[in-house]
Amino acid sequence: MSRGITGFEPERLIQVLSARAVSQVELAAMVGVSPATISKWKSGQQSPEAEALQSLSVAMNVTPEWFTRPLPEKCTLPLYRSNASAHAAARTKLATRLEWAQDIALALGEFVDFPEVNLPTRSFSDPEQITNSDIEQAACECRDLWSLGRRAVPDLAMAVEGAGVILVREETGVATIEGLSAWSPALERPMILLSSDKENAFRSRFDLAHELGHLILHKGIERSTDPDRYKLMEDQAHRFAGAFLLPAETFAADVRTPVTLDSLLLLKQRWGVSVGAMIMRLFALKVIDSNTKAQLFKRRSSRWGVKAEPGDDGRSPEQVRLLRRTVELLASSGVMPLESVTDYLGLGEADVEMLTGLPKHYLKSQSAVVQLATLKSKVANSLGSDSKESAKVLPFNRSK
Repeated sequence: MSRGITGFEPERLIQVLSARAVSQVELAAMVGVSPATISKWKSGQQSPEAEALQSLSVAMNVTPEWFTRPLPEKCTLPLYRSNASAHAAARTKLATRLEWAQDIALALGEFVDFPEVNLPTRSFSDPEQITNSDIEQAACECRDLWSLGRRAVPDLAMAVEGAGVILVREETGVATIEGLSAWSPALERPMILLSSDKENAFRSRFDLAHELGHLILHKGIERSTDPDRYKLMEDQAHRFAGAFLLPAETFAADVRTPVTLDSLLLLKQRWGVSVGAMIMRLFALKVIDSNTKAQLFKRRSSRWGVKAEPGDDGRSPEQVRLLRRTVELLASSGVMPLESVTDYLGLGEADVEMLTGLPKHYLKSQSAVVQLATLKSKVANSLGSDSKESAKVLPFNRSK
């Protein structure tokens, strides 16, 4: 590598280009260098000098030091809750956002212990091995592990985070991808990113349950670009979401026959699941046949269209809490002042706020930044010999 700053990580540059959806040519113009220079930085043939690194960090809204941070082991290849038309660049962008959430969780994990991972384990190596009965059993086992009973889940996001999953919900600008999930070897826990672009609480709950299905059913299955295999895994995650949100015995008992759209609308608010998803669940449970399913969907489309249903605004999207509460805990306990958070994590305020679920401008401060080394020293001195115990877990009650 030619002259330049020591320790520059080319992969960080690749990350930030994906996250910001900026091309090499655009970045070159912003930094004041040639596109060829950007290419050399990306490939590791050359590293930027101090002045160029400063310009680069300003343009990409990260700290200069962030570009020198070694990358942790990558997450498993994400499974996307997506529209087939979603562009590859959009998928890469969201995968990068998930990697940044992993970075944040790893950094905050230096101070607290997150809830232990509490998910059913399955050892499937091929989606062809998974039967409908396996899916129903996995959904029931997950509810039992979380002590949820068989009624509607009051707050699925809280239950998922209480089971040790790192959950991110943010506006992605990629409406065609509702979410993605992956396992993080570095964190030894799963992660889920949900899109909040459509602000539909019912769809968001189903998307979350869908990703939960992927994490449980498909953890040990190698990812494939084969469309039939992908569709099968998507269908299985769909079935898991229906089975988890609408347990067979209790949901079927709530449904009166003949099934009508109006009767399902009443159940929509109780169960927190869309009419469309309930129709599919009733078909899976053989409460209705294929002809009735088709008729109900036809009437639904005729009355309401295909993108929205009455009552969609009757419930607010569930909020993520785990990472937000961690930041709030560290700030309130004096471990990490708010004005130190962005420099400690290396990302801009907006990125940290979105990825942790903090309100906009929550981290805004005019105070001087406490440097990372000083912060670690202060933590050690203030917590003393009881530091490990004092920084234990945030209070996080599991839904009943």
